[in-house]
Order: sequence, then structure tokens, then C-alpha cells
Amino acid sequence: MFEINWSQIFFNLVQLGVAFILAIPIGYNREHRARGAGLRTFPLVSIASCAYMLVGMAVFEGDDATARVTYGIITGMGFIGGGAILKTKGTVLGTATAASIWNTGAIGISVAQQLYEIAILLSLINVLILQFAQPLKRQDKAELEDDQPKEET
Repeated sequence: MFEINWSQIFFNLVQLGVAFILAIPIGYNREHRARGAGLRTFPLVSIASCAYMLVGMAVFEGDDATARVTYGIITGMGFIGGGAILKTKGTVLGTATAASIWNTGAIGISVAQQLYEIAILLSLINVLILQFAQPLKRQDKAELEDDQPKEET
């Protein structure tokens, strides 16, 4: 028979909850500014990254094992982010979303490692860049149309 460690469940729930909360502002921004990943994708990426790290730290011992799990997550985030990038009519769209997906994976990893300060800073910096750096970027017409808030239908 198996035993359930309720304190470990609570600890993991808090970790996953923090990863979820820190990804919400990024997902909200992308939901209202872009047409791809948004409020569902970003929290799921953060929670999954956190969960993989938590499992990896519980199952494997040593820094080498933790590093291998981290490398796997980083690679996976690059793969998922690559799917967010679209090239059309000589324009590349979705790079900010792709970079944000990668960053959200780093938030999940940081939370799992209990490096909350890093996770908070990653979330804050990501939101600030998405929200306020747009006017500084040179854009063509297709990019301007893609980055406008979506109209409600």
C-alpha cells in the first residue's frame, strides 16, 4: 500500500500556485495583444516546468540530475516557443510570444528551486517589456495590425 504525505502535497500545491500566479500577467498580456498563446498556455507552461523540476528533484539525487532536468525543460520551451513564430509576407511575427514562453518556463524552474525573487523579477520584467517596449520597436504594417488589442465579437 502507499502512503500520502499531506505536507508534501501542500508544499507542491503552493509551489504550483506561485508558478501559476506569476504567469497570469504574461498570459493576460498575450491574450489581449497577440492571437496565439495566452491565458491558458502561459500558466500551463509555468506549472509544467515547475512540476517537472519538483519531480526531478524528488526522484533524482545530485546537481547533475537537476541540471539534466533543467536542460530538458529549456529545450522543450525552445521547441514550444518555436511554434509560436510565424513568417509571412517577409515579416516575422510571434517572437515576443516565443521569448515569453521560454521565460515562463524559467519562472516555473525558479519557483521549483525556491528562487522566488528570480521568478518574481522574471515575471515583472517580462510584463513590463511586453507592455511598454512596443513603442520603441520599429514595425511594419503587418506587425502593427497583429499587435493591436483584439476586438470583442
